[in-house]
Amino acid sequence: MTDPGIPQLQALPEGDAEVSLVVRLQWEDVAALGQDAARLAARWKRPVTLDEAASQRLRIRPPATHAKTVAQERAQPAVASTTVSTLPSRSPQEQARQAIEKINGTAAHETA
Repeated sequence: MTDPGIPQLQALPEGDAEVSLVVRLQWEDVAALGQDAARLAARWKRPVTLDEAASQRLRIRPPATHAKTVAQERAQPAVASTTVSTLPSRSPQEQARQAIEKINGTAAHETA
């Protein structure tokens, strides 16, 4: 029997490990992963899932060079490490619409 609070860890033949996680993301983060997936798909010349894009993003992060750096990262909330900028508060429907437009490249350009 497995504990639902502990992610399953599986060793892969090529020497990697696989961990299945459920992650709650803001729509902007989903849009950023979609853009990463599109860039990877163009480079790899095949469809790329959001899972693959997230895995690739985790792989290219530089390793922590000092225990103090690791401790600081653990102390900071996960949102602080994201590359997506904080936007003004919007309804979930508006966030979803804008994220989908951003992924599809159909977002209207605002002029002030």
